[in-house]
Amino acid sequence: MATTFAVIYTYTDDTELRDATRPAHRDYLREFVDSGSLLVAGAWAPAEAPGGLLIFRAEDKSAVQAIVDKDPFTTSGVVSAADIREWAPPLGPVAGALTGQA
Repeated sequence: MATTFAVIYTYTDDTELRDATRPAHRDYLREFVDSGSLLVAGAWAPAEAPGGLLIFRAEDKSAVQAIVDKDPFTTSGVVSAADIREWAPPLGPVAGALTGQA
């Protein structure tokens, strides 16, 4: 059974590298959107520290780690840290869908 995972990316301050790598990063993530395993992803707002949030449905944390490890943002050095956490939100209009209870 699939579990929900939140991935919190912290980016380096190298905005040129980030901008140059973004198309490959998005192309890479599209395959996981198309397969249904990536539910949503996006960067923090400009006023926040550089980084982003990705929400995955996967069998286990190691499957998400494998995706993160091959992300062009990771392999090129845009991501300075990736925190992967199992997430089970109990409240809200999409909580049931995220926890497999819907």
